[in-house]
Amino acid sequence: MAIDYMITRNNNMISKEDQVSNKSLSFNASLMKNESNIPSQFIWPDHEKPNYASVTRELQVPLIDLSGVLSNDPIEIKKATRLVNEACTKHGFFLVVNHGVDTNLIKNAHVYIDKFFQLPLCEKQKAQRKVGEHCGYASSFVGRFSSKLPWKETLSFQYSDQKGSSHIVEDYFQRTLGEKFSYIGKVYQEYCNAVSTLSLGIMELLGLSLGVSKNHFKEFFQGNESIMRLNYYPTCQKPELTLGTGPHCDPTSLTILHQDSVGGLQVFVDNEWHTITPNFNAFVVNIGDTFMALSNGRYKSCLHRAVVNNKIPRKSLAFFLCPKKDKVITPPNELVDSNNPRIYPDFTWPTLLEFTQKQYRADMNTLQTFSNWLKKTQS
Repeated sequence: MAIDYMITRNNNMISKEDQVSNKSLSFNASLMKNESNIPSQFIWPDHEKPNYASVTRELQVPLIDLSGVLSNDPIEIKKATRLVNEACTKHGFFLVVNHGVDTNLIKNAHVYIDKFFQLPLCEKQKAQRKVGEHCGYASSFVGRFSSKLPWKETLSFQYSDQKGSSHIVEDYFQRTLGEKFSYIGKVYQEYCNAVSTLSLGIMELLGLSLGVSKNHFKEFFQGNESIMRLNYYPTCQKPELTLGTGPHCDPTSLTILHQDSVGGLQVFVDNEWHTITPNFNAFVVNIGDTFMALSNGRYKSCLHRAVVNNKIPRKSLAFFLCPKKDKVITPPNELVDSNNPRIYPDFTWPTLLEFTQKQYRADMNTLQTFSNWLKKTQS
């Protein structure tokens, strides 16, 4: 499907009707997975539905080997920066292997996704996300939007790399779900610590690939205040009618995703959707809107979606790297000149986050719509 075709039919400003709760509608995955009569709120428009009648081609994604980068091998660093630059200029998507995150830690993180989402709905709702907030348990977007609801459940929680926040994830699980979940909190605390460290290493690569100093973006994101999300996509009796996640670019800076063995992630490149084959040894990395602004538009925010199936539930771990709340999103001087003038105004991440929570449903136009709104507001 052509991207222009999607844009002309996409008005994602949140209306008052969208903000009214669907009191008669709920998304109980244990029941919905057996439902053959898909509620209309979960049925997507024809131009956005997945096309199961044709074969979706696999995207040839660059596989970045970080072993040489982490050992400061100049030849490997040069190769990695070239591959990253090519991928991020075109579509904002690549994979990393030999990343240094412990395999057993990753396996445990996946095991505890099942532990949480297999709980009774009433137990999961102890962590219920409140309207207008970005953390907590969400059963689809029921109560937030009234149409094009995703076929998924999520649990999102905050992570901080700042001093004094070394137990923020553990404390969240214990405070929200009770003492018996503290051991799960410890696993995700350790996982977030490891992926946060990985993300700063990737920021070094992004800096080098853009021709700025190696430490520029790494230092910018030190002390990051990020978001961790557990995604669970139940089976669906009619997967051709719905989507696990609709087409969108992440408004955050960088997404580091680990998939299970069930496929479903798709990326929009060269005017068509491409599948991303799961690779347990790799992390999926994609550029988000905030880093697109930091790069002055040099690097593309990745347009992606998730499809569901009628056989096996899918799960994934998503770490959304975000800067400290007071950091101003402005590109380095090296990326601004007479041939490359400023594209986006200065902003802070909390301002964009609030925009996506209260005024605009994230899609492929979020950053441009936000920039236009911000300029209008400031004037």
